[in-house]
Amino acid sequence: MAFSTLGCPTWDWLAALDFAAAHGYSGIELRGIKHTMDLPQAAEFQPNRLARTQRELEERGLVLTDLGASANLHERGEKGAAGLVEARGFIDLASHIGVPYVRVFGNKFEGGVPREQTLDHVGRGLRTLGAYARERNVVVLLETHGDFTDSPTVLELMKRADSSGVAVLWDAHHTFVLGKESPETSVRELGTYIRHTHLKDSVPAATDRRYVLTGTGEVPVRRQVEALARAQYKGFYSFEWEKRWHPEIEEPEVAFAQFAMVVSGYLRDAGVRTA
Repeated sequence: MAFSTLGCPTWDWLAALDFAAAHGYSGIELRGIKHTMDLPQAAEFQPNRLARTQRELEERGLVLTDLGASANLHERGEKGAAGLVEARGFIDLASHIGVPYVRVFGNKFEGGVPREQTLDHVGRGLRTLGAYARERNVVVLLETHGDFTDSPTVLELMKRADSSGVAVLWDAHHTFVLGKESPETSVRELGTYIRHTHLKDSVPAATDRRYVLTGTGEVPVRRQVEALARAQYKGFYSFEWEKRWHPEIEEPEVAFAQFAMVVSGYLRDAGVRTA
């Protein structure tokens, strides 16, 4: 199991590591450290601090599962170019510190832009980043997010990217809620590409969805875990608690501990060894 630091935006580096180690997690997914979202600029990864950072992970038996960039590959012009620069910086950092994956977004079909043009544009961006990443022993992961939450669209992008340096981060919440797919369908269609997974639960709200503790909402998290286990998925089961974007939801001390308890049971029932 892992959790994303998106869920603990006020915790410093050691607070996140200590909580993970104390609650049965073996991985940390980095989506910012406190106020620093541009991870290559984080103090923990500067040359004078890096050896200590790596030692702190090793002492707690933890690994970094992936780095979450903010690049939206649908964007064009200056924004699009800046997104590619950002993603390359994250790839460089991942390569330097031995992290296997960097996450990027698709992310939208914009009004007035034909669907085929957007697919071509995002596919080219993925292919470009995939070639850059492959040379550095990193894989770029496209998250099922935004307007790219159904398997046919994601598979079309994998085809257009046509790169061993590109794969999928399955946000199982989004393919179920937005893509209207069952977990079994998503894993069957995307399984060969899935390298990392985001899990979270929610219920309908007045304008969107409200995130709730794992197993208490409408998202079939147990079935998502079981579908991955049947597919012999070997990656992390990562809790993406969106506290940074939704400060009203439960505190990480509660949500992270509850996820660890519930999902370790799901994994055990599915026959997955977690250590």
